[in-house]
Amino acid sequence: MVSPVTVVKSEGPKLVPFFKATCVYFVLWLPTSSPSWFSALIKCLPIFCLWVFLLAHGFSFLGAHSNARKILAGLIFSALGDAFLIWQEQGYFVHGLLMFAITHILYSSAFGMKPVNVSAGLVITAVSSVSYMLLYPYLSGPFTYLVAVYIALIGFMGWRAIAGLQLTNDLWTWTKLCSCLGAVLFMVSDLTIAVNKFCFPVPHSRAIIMATYYAAQMLIALSAVECQDAEVARKRT
Repeated sequence: MVSPVTVVKSEGPKLVPFFKATCVYFVLWLPTSSPSWFSALIKCLPIFCLWVFLLAHGFSFLGAHSNARKILAGLIFSALGDAFLIWQEQGYFVHGLLMFAITHILYSSAFGMKPVNVSAGLVITAVSSVSYMLLYPYLSGPFTYLVAVYIALIGFMGWRAIAGLQLTNDLWTWTKLCSCLGAVLFMVSDLTIAVNKFCFPVPHSRAIIMATYYAAQMLIALSAVECQDAEVARKRT
């Protein structure tokens, strides 16, 4: 297993633009009541930096590892979703929902179907079911079905990420831990969006949503570089 120190040394410098872009977003804190292409750019900028982070590993790396390509594609659809949500009050919320639904399908495919880990699947199913039951009384029209499908997709993505983390069998790696934490934070972010939009105002909702969202995307992007870092470690030994 690649050590955390090796990870920080090899991947840390590539993430500096992401951290700077995230700071810019929180420092400017542009009002959501005045959507514009500039506010969309500032919101999407950290995700653009994660594109660059993956591309910095080389096209040969992306060509050799399908999971990295799928995560990059997921980040592209995430940026589109972010842009649509800037104008959600103008009727583009469903468009954003669709972009992120595609993102979760891509991430699920990147995480793979092995190991199955039935226990993790049952836990996620229970959490997803309870979340939908809490939201259901506040939903109406198409959202009754759209939210159900979306919760199923993000729950499935969370299951596949968590299933790969086998702590008891000593089979875990730092990147599997990243994907697991990233998926959980993504679920927290989206649940906060749903509660804030459909149920009741959540205090400091925007800060909670964006902090957990950016952290989730960074961790999932990091999970894509496991193969390359393992190869580097083998060469050093």
